[in-house]
Amino acid sequence: MKIRIKVLLAFSATVLLTACAEDYLETRPLDKVSSDATWADGSLAEAFVFGVYSNLNYGGFEEEGLASLTDEAMFTHSGRGINVINEGTLSPTGTGNVNIVPQWDELYSAVRQANIAIQELPNATFEDEGLKNKLLGESYFLRAYFYHQLVRHYGGAPIIEVPYGLDDDYTVARNTYEELVNFITNDIDQAISLLGDVADPGRATRFSAMGLKSRVLLYAASDLRHGPTVSASSTAHSGYGNLELVAYTGGDQAARWNAAKVASKALLDATTGYKLDLTAPVSAEEGTANYVALSMGGGSNAADPAGHDDILFERTHSPLFTQESNWPLGGIHNGINNGPNGYHNWAGNTPIQQLVDDYQMMDGTDFDWDNPDHAAAPYDDRDPRLYATILYDGADWKPRPSDVVSIDPYDQIQTGSYADGSGGIIPGVDTRSSSIENWNGSRTGYYVRKFIDPDPGVIDNMSSAQVVPWPFIRYTEIVLNYVEACLETGDEAEAVAWLNKIRFRAGMPAINASGTELVDAYRNERRIELAYEEHRFFDARRWLIADETLGRGIKVVRVTATLKPGATPHVPYRYDPAVYDYVYNVVDNTENETRTWDDKMYFMPISRDEINKNELLVQNPGY
Repeated sequence: MKIRIKVLLAFSATVLLTACAEDYLETRPLDKVSSDATWADGSLAEAFVFGVYSNLNYGGFEEEGLASLTDEAMFTHSGRGINVINEGTLSPTGTGNVNIVPQWDELYSAVRQANIAIQELPNATFEDEGLKNKLLGESYFLRAYFYHQLVRHYGGAPIIEVPYGLDDDYTVARNTYEELVNFITNDIDQAISLLGDVADPGRATRFSAMGLKSRVLLYAASDLRHGPTVSASSTAHSGYGNLELVAYTGGDQAARWNAAKVASKALLDATTGYKLDLTAPVSAEEGTANYVALSMGGGSNAADPAGHDDILFERTHSPLFTQESNWPLGGIHNGINNGPNGYHNWAGNTPIQQLVDDYQMMDGTDFDWDNPDHAAAPYDDRDPRLYATILYDGADWKPRPSDVVSIDPYDQIQTGSYADGSGGIIPGVDTRSSSIENWNGSRTGYYVRKFIDPDPGVIDNMSSAQVVPWPFIRYTEIVLNYVEACLETGDEAEAVAWLNKIRFRAGMPAINASGTELVDAYRNERRIELAYEEHRFFDARRWLIADETLGRGIKVVRVTATLKPGATPHVPYRYDPAVYDYVYNVVDNTENETRTWDDKMYFMPISRDEINKNELLVQNPGY
């Protein structure tokens, strides 16, 4: 049952019941529910907590994605404040795009709602104690989740445990990072003690809370949060007088790594994910299918529904539509946001070449443009997850819309330029020179496939909404967290064993590395496995490698095809290396932004408006 539907039903029922009970001359507004009534009725209390969930919005399926603030993607359409962040010109008075990064005031609004539930539920008068405990556990989990968002974007923040009213004093100083970690993990432990192992999709379980604890403690152990290390690495931190707001200034980093390891292993022992019991690699075809199943999360008729087993906490999406328009109540149009313009889609967050290059060859070696065989056929014999994540020139995809079939009856992605045999060039239908909505064409030569339903019955452009869930937390992330904690605590054998479980599911060979080489292999594996899942933004920062990764300029590919001697061109064009010679040129792209890195970008600035409202707030380093 979907959250928004249950909220609407609960409040509608309340209005009807109230209308019947009151005298017909009573003028009480029937669209309001009193606080006393809410906590005296289990359904209304549940509806209130569903309202706290609604602050999660669409998860990572907003039009502008966090991937475009990393070396995963580029946002196709200029402006919208994305360049302000990527070029390092953001400031307290110009924080850039407000849709990608959750805003300080939005997160505190969500915290306030959770605080109301946490305050009221222990004294609620409805009789179902099981429901009361479940809702209280969910409320603790949600408060922890929203605070973890505050901490990872902004650092230490004021800990507010009660719902403030209009007349309360909002002047509160920021708590230290250490205090926030302790507060969040305490809320998580409360949630773990109250929640069960099974819940409706989209609602928190004990496993959701255990997964969040793994992430929070992993971040807390990382170098970005270890004061001496980050001060020596970051110019913004080295002269910052309030380092305790964004990092531990003391304590034992090794102990923190061990705590992250214990928390992660507890989750791995408590439940299972998707196909992580393999002892050898699956075939390349099965590896791609497995990754498609993971990214669909049970939300597609064209993928194994058991892929949902990997999700620990999700944002569900309903296929229902409103009567007023084709936009859904809960469904999502991720396909139109990110799909190819040759399908009448918008090409929002397109993969950049640096991400594509980091997918290994099938034999486990690195892809290398200096290798003539690799350069001649860069999409052959690659990590099977590439084919489930990225649409490249010549990749097979869904049926074209009726008005595009005459240009491409073969349903292949066209992001190149192709010789027509008469001295002219045919621009690919998915390029910015296309006859189909060229302004929505990719600037990178790629489109994202991951999270777009491959079911041909789901037409991305407006006609239907996909119901693929957004995975806030999934089991494989916790496996990777555990691997990292094992590496940091010297348990390489355990790290390799779990890392290879992920690789075998993807059809990739085992890793047999150690030391720095193993750490690099792990980091690349995490990059590939969690691509487009909103992890790279934080991973590059907490590993203190943002300057050499996120700060890189954007690389894109330009594909051209010439006819082989004596060959006859295909009309209409189709990809065919027996007829055409393909050349792949990697070039820089600065059309929308010229990326750079400034150490202040480890954290987002607290806006001037927030500091004006609360004079005790101290700004983040570098701003």
